[in-house]
Amino acid sequence: MSQPGVPLIGSGQVRHTRLRPARHVFAYSTFFLMLPLRGMRRFGAGELAYNRAGWLSFHDSDHGDGRSAAQGGALGWMEELLQREGITDADGEVWLHCYPRVLGYTFKPVSFWYCHRSDGTLRAIVAEVNNTFGERHCYLLDAPRYGHEQHASKVFHVSPFCRVEGEYRFRFMRTERDGMERTVACVDLLDAQGLLLQTSVSGVLQPYTALSARRVLWRQPAMTLALIAHIHWQALRLWLKRVPFFSKPVPPADFVTRSIPPASTP
Repeated sequence: MSQPGVPLIGSGQVRHTRLRPARHVFAYSTFFLMLPLRGMRRFGAGELAYNRAGWLSFHDSDHGDGRSAAQGGALGWMEELLQREGITDADGEVWLHCYPRVLGYTFKPVSFWYCHRSDGTLRAIVAEVNNTFGERHCYLLDAPRYGHEQHASKVFHVSPFCRVEGEYRFRFMRTERDGMERTVACVDLLDAQGLLLQTSVSGVLQPYTALSARRVLWRQPAMTLALIAHIHWQALRLWLKRVPFFSKPVPPADFVTRSIPPASTP
């Protein structure tokens, strides 16, 4: 597995399948960061542009409540969130899977926070979701395990082609094979009729260096701008397929939605 405190960059693919009322499938290449935030707080970010301008960069203010590094940054926000939710034993590494800023621009549909105990076991995962209206919501998965499903009620508007109802089904994997470390995050949406959407982001991880950053930039020099273009292009395709359109409701009063306890999961 990766060395403690070393930022990683992943190259992989986003997949999306809609099953109803019209089948709609797409996949595209992507890259992302996997950052050990507590390790970076102690040892620095290496060659990654951290809270400064760069071809690729990470800024604390892009997450949580937007606080700056001087105010504790994204990690300080997450530590406070966990404490408020009664999770006091996530005292190990906190890995953040997120999109970087590319040429100063980013949009992060979802970022995943992997919060570990000091013995390295996984204690919690937080899915930090942003929509194109500038709103944000977090789904807190309590006591998850790699390879196992967890569920949470959908309460936050993301796509105008889906009602705010049903529940999400989450599954995560982080594996190593032939010396290559790989991560997979799957998020499916189920409604009263069953499975509606299947989505995933996966990639092979390697240490973040100037060379590995140049390689992904060479292949996708405007990745985050292309992400927004993808979102609007797929929305147009759904509209042309006459998939029903739903107006945006008021955001939920609570900023955090916790996972459904296993005994309650259908």
